[in-house]
Amino acid sequence: MTREDRIRAALAGGEVDRLPCSVWMHLSEVDQDPRSLAEEMVSQNEKYDFDFIKMMPFGAYSTQDWGAKIKIYCDRYKEPVIIEPGIRELGDYGMIRPLAATHGTWGKTLQVTRHLSKIVPKHTPYLQTIFSPATTLKKLTSNRLIQDMVEHPEEVHKALRAITDTTISFVQANIEAGVSGFFFAIQTATYDFMTDVLYAEFCKPYDLEVINSYKDKTWFNVVHIHGSNIMYDTVSKYPCNCINWHDRDTRPDMKTARETVKKTFLGGIQEVPNIINGVLDYDSFLRRSTPQQVIGHVKQAIAMVDGKGLIIGPGCVCDPRTPEENLHAVRKAAEF
Repeated sequence: MTREDRIRAALAGGEVDRLPCSVWMHLSEVDQDPRSLAEEMVSQNEKYDFDFIKMMPFGAYSTQDWGAKIKIYCDRYKEPVIIEPGIRELGDYGMIRPLAATHGTWGKTLQVTRHLSKIVPKHTPYLQTIFSPATTLKKLTSNRLIQDMVEHPEEVHKALRAITDTTISFVQANIEAGVSGFFFAIQTATYDFMTDVLYAEFCKPYDLEVINSYKDKTWFNVVHIHGSNIMYDTVSKYPCNCINWHDRDTRPDMKTARETVKKTFLGGIQEVPNIINGVLDYDSFLRRSTPQQVIGHVKQAIAMVDGKGLIIGPGCVCDPRTPEENLHAVRKAAEF
């Protein structure tokens, strides 16, 4: 089977010659240059013979054009961080207006896709990473978003409208550039951050608007639920064909989830990066384990769902300090 055949079969719950797999990490030494980032993503994917590329633009790319101040290190082990939010007072919401997909950092990220499309090996799917509108606004507002949702809902909705429109424009441009689908990352669908009532008003409608803009145009569409204590029951019903969450670290585990959800799962590897003072701090199974432990860990995950409807990958981004032999072990563990 080709890589694409393998993933399409897994998404359909069909038979595969081996389980498809991939691991992704921030590539912070090159992620400010579109061509270098595209080339490094392809190089990493070929090195380990993974089945798809989960594109890795830096995590704050959707905030820079709306005023977030980013500290960029160009260091493999230091991801860019937001050092000043774009929205520091209520009046700043007014600057959040729709942008073209080719504007600023959005446009630079689109260039990654366009270059990747020229160099990616045949039959290798690639997914653009996008963030839910509320996730982008959360990053732009630092710690004030929940209070503003309660006290100034009109301003929040106006900003979410502009972010949604911009994200959809970016989605359409990426489809034109040939992506196989999208990795839709949500960092607000956790009860540690907000309630169901707030999520229903400020998150879900905009999430669905973005997802509905591509769900019938691309074939490999992942939703990622970030964090612990997640709103799994709500987000698992989104119109996507693949779900990724911290399945080895928070409820539900894949065995329990399979009882109610028939969509394909992407996961099985415990990687739990926590954002502490704006900086990623990794709790990484892949980094601290031996290759044999990695193989055993992956085999446990496979057994939870009898190897059906599963793509092996991390619950979130993996630690860039992970030993190469452990990444090779992930690929080895995907063999039947």
